[in-house]
Amino acid sequence: METMSAGSGGGGAGAPAVEIAEFRTDSRYRLVHFRDAGWEPLAPEELEPRIKQLYPEVDPHDPAQVVWADRPWEWPAWHPGEA
Repeated sequence: METMSAGSGGGGAGAPAVEIAEFRTDSRYRLVHFRDAGWEPLAPEELEPRIKQLYPEVDPHDPAQVVWADRPWEWPAWHPGEA
């Protein structure tokens, strides 16, 4: 997977605590990279609780700590019953 540009904040060595991968329409999830835990596919309702679980001090709405590759806070359309 491509590496995303490193921002500041989140307490790491120049890397943000959380990075959100590019928007894709072939999945209801967005890939999320947690600095010390790796990549995870997450649905919109899972993002903030997971951030708080791993990094209680991180503000999910702080662009220095949570870096979006594109389309911040947008998720692919998904309807129950779809694969």
